[in-house]
Amino acid sequence: MVSVASSVDLETTTPKPVEISSSPKINSAHESTTTSPQTPTAHQTTTTTTHVFKSKLPDIPISDHLPLHTYCLHHALAHFPDRPCLIVGSTGLTYTFSQTHLIAQKIAAGLSSLGIKKGDVIMTLLQNCAEFVFAFLGASMIGAVTTTANPFYTAAEIFKQFNASKAKLIITQSQYVDKLRDVPAGEQYPKLGEDYTVITVDDPPEKCLHFSVISEANEKELPEVVIDAEDPVALPFSSGTTGLPKGVILTHKSLITSVAQQVDGENPNLYLKEEDVFLCVLPMFHIFSLNSVLLTSLRVGAAVLIMHKFEIGALLELIQRHRVSVAAVVPPLVLALAKNPMVDKFDLSSIRMVLSGAAPLGKELEEALRSRIPQAILGQGYGMTEAGPVLSMCLGFAKQPFPTKSGSCGCVVRNAELKVIDPQTGSSLGYNQPGEICIRGSQIMKGYLNDAEATARTVDVEGWLHTGDIGYVDDDDEIFIVDRVKEIIKFKGFQVPPAELESLLVSHTSIADAAVVPQKDEVAGEVPVAFVVRSTTNGFELTEEAVKEFISKQVVFYKRLHKIYFVHAIPKSPSGKILRKDLRARLDAAAASPPAS
Repeated sequence: MVSVASSVDLETTTPKPVEISSSPKINSAHESTTTSPQTPTAHQTTTTTTHVFKSKLPDIPISDHLPLHTYCLHHALAHFPDRPCLIVGSTGLTYTFSQTHLIAQKIAAGLSSLGIKKGDVIMTLLQNCAEFVFAFLGASMIGAVTTTANPFYTAAEIFKQFNASKAKLIITQSQYVDKLRDVPAGEQYPKLGEDYTVITVDDPPEKCLHFSVISEANEKELPEVVIDAEDPVALPFSSGTTGLPKGVILTHKSLITSVAQQVDGENPNLYLKEEDVFLCVLPMFHIFSLNSVLLTSLRVGAAVLIMHKFEIGALLELIQRHRVSVAAVVPPLVLALAKNPMVDKFDLSSIRMVLSGAAPLGKELEEALRSRIPQAILGQGYGMTEAGPVLSMCLGFAKQPFPTKSGSCGCVVRNAELKVIDPQTGSSLGYNQPGEICIRGSQIMKGYLNDAEATARTVDVEGWLHTGDIGYVDDDDEIFIVDRVKEIIKFKGFQVPPAELESLLVSHTSIADAAVVPQKDEVAGEVPVAFVVRSTTNGFELTEEAVKEFISKQVVFYKRLHKIYFVHAIPKSPSGKILRKDLRARLDAAAASPPAS
């Protein structure tokens, strides 16, 4: 093992580690050891050996001095401005790269005329649509920041993010305007039309402006703005490893670095082609879709097929009609593609890559999808909003691919460092030892908005971002996520990862979906229980005992399920993550209820 010190200038917002002179090691795919200050969980400095993992791909030069919109669009504008950039699935309307750029410039001028200036925040409260793209790029052009919000939020949730971000304007669809008017009584909320401006992409209700007010502005009136690489450009909200949602400050440099780590270089980790059609069905208000679908496609010059919401029949028809070649999915969508009988009626032969992210995808589900689209490369990426968001990606997607394992979420991205630490002691771990995943590189967030304490808990003094995810790196440098730190079930001190049991459950032919959470137990502390959705085709007779027996045959005694609750659906976030807190709340409520007499 060669002892090296990192020579990469990470330029994060936290101090760089002390560098130790030693023998060089170039583009190592393997663990290196660095004797340097190691920061335990409590962030107290001790001296220990740090095991650092790097990509199998060489580091590359990154144009991270540019504004994000320039970096993403300049290649396509220079070489093929008239190629399709955005395709609206519901109408077939297509925008070329030159049209997309021009509309974004108009919107930049229009936002400026409404008083939006460098550093100001606008909120997009939109389902997937072309206007989301135009607004995001337009805001970038004047140095403004976009905070992306889920349009299905309640009024209280919307205004919590709106107020925290100090947004000055909301771009939305008219159907969501009532939420902005119908605010809870007795609460001090800003007033629509008085305290902030609302722009709708369709017919505007009273006191709202139509999108044409900004989209038809004179692009020649676009103000000259000097944008620094460290200026913020996006402000998504995330709960991080714990607590309430917080604004995550992503700079131009953060997002450029993350996109470059995926699609730049002679052998890009995610090999997109100019002729690709990339399916965008995941919500663009989520960082996975915004970054790994939209921004990567713009950078390469691939077309983005926009679907405003998921519906299996419409999705399959669009894939067939537009010859979709790349698709980004989340496990619930994989589940639908793998198990829905409608899939067999459509031609999906154009798909060459399927990237799954946002939540762990089990080996069984991955294999089930593989049987439906055998020609496609299937793989996972792993990310976290605070990490920009991509930490790792399947190297099967590379231009010169590497062999990969089912269930792996790939190798750490290039131009970054990854380590695994013991959650209790903070000491770093080597190969095949599960611990908390930490990442360091220019792609990570600048910090949480107005929350130095939460930032310090997440990014330590050496610039390592602590993800709160438990995983390990195997002998081939592939990363496997076991579970979240806070989601691990402790049965008499034994760790029970819910994701493992969920993967087994959905492999059952009579189970459509499942989630596993802890239930309090006087003897064991916690026991694993499952919420199960029966398959509509052959799951009507599925019993609790049958499910328990199915699992008990495949796991060690302490991972056996203690109770099965049959439900109609598993609650999930728009990105596909199971809302475990909702399920735990159900259990707590049931435990608090008096038994039936």
